[in-house]
Amino acid sequence: MHFNPPLEPATLIKRYKRFLTDIKLPDGSERTIHCANTGAMTGCATPGNTVWYSTSDNAKRKYPNSWEISETDKGHRICVNTARANQLAVEAIENGTIVELLGYNALRTEVKYGSENSRIDILLEDSEKPLCYIEVKSVTLLDEQETSTKGQGFFPDAVTTRGQKHLRELTEMVESGNRAVLLFTVLHSGIEKVSAAHHIDAKYSLLLKQAQDAGVEVLCYKAELSSTQIQLKQAVEFINS
Repeated sequence: MHFNPPLEPATLIKRYKRFLTDIKLPDGSERTIHCANTGAMTGCATPGNTVWYSTSDNAKRKYPNSWEISETDKGHRICVNTARANQLAVEAIENGTIVELLGYNALRTEVKYGSENSRIDILLEDSEKPLCYIEVKSVTLLDEQETSTKGQGFFPDAVTTRGQKHLRELTEMVESGNRAVLLFTVLHSGIEKVSAAHHIDAKYSLLLKQAQDAGVEVLCYKAELSSTQIQLKQAVEFINS
């Protein structure tokens, strides 16, 4: 995924009303931009951090600028635009980066499935194989103190009943004879491995273990982030003990 024009830097003043962020530009002026993230954004929205924002050419938008990347005081870059995870996943599947998902001849997004009225992020199809249902989640929580492990990332960063529902539905797909994959897109440059956040959402952690035992696959791929592009590049380890 390329940014054209490149992202521009500013300083974070505050995030509020879930979707809005105030920033200070290098010339000292202030601006309100859109924040496409309704989550907790733990560790991603500290005032004083560098905000990297994009500019839309849609003249009808009230807030033409969008917060894409947060840069922390430790130099870590974090993609905070939750709309990017699915786009990056599709791109990585189509260009062959995610080797575990090679060999399908059709890809569709936002397809209705399951018994709880959901839409799967990505559906892969091939006449020679079972359907492959892929749920995409972005990992942005780095917490090296919880396990005293360098580069330890966790999902989720807050209790997620929606995420719990998705695990039940992925399990249902496996039990129906299909393939089901939970794809974690690691969008934090400091994260080197991923675990379920039992200390944040114990039920999610338990459901994920049950889903794995039932045959749901878990894949983790980490992105490289810059002011000109974001791309999923390499597999990282997932541990759910």
